Amino acid sequence: VQLQASGGGLVQAGGSLRLSCSVSGKYFGINSMAWYRQAPGSQRELVAIIVSDGTTTYLSDVRGRFTISRDKAKNTASLEMNRLKPSDSAVYYCAADDPGAGTPYYYGMNLWGKGTLVTVSS
Repeated sequence: VQLQASGGGLVQAGGSLRLSCSVSGKYFGINSMAWYRQAPGSQRELVAIIVSDGTTTYLSDVRGRFTISRDKAKNTASLEMNRLKPSDSAVYYCAADDPGAGTPYYYGMNLWGKGTLVTVSS
């Protein structure tokens, strides 16, 4: 199974970006999908998660600015990011929970993409 994240880039403060994540390969049953981020020198943190019933949870700092969505039929997830701040700058990772995959869990997820860089200039 591979997760491919895209959509990162350089944007000015106050601008918007949309990150996309696609799942390919053999998977067994994805329960939830999420976006994490990691800034230099910082721990990886959960930005947003969407579970199988569509319930979403957000990092308090991004609530109201970011929106996570998922298309189960297309095996994709997206993160719409608005009113971006310089503090949002980080590498953003797409992740998924597929218990049948049998891979180790990190930060609550066992499938990870390579990450896409988001840089917000002031």
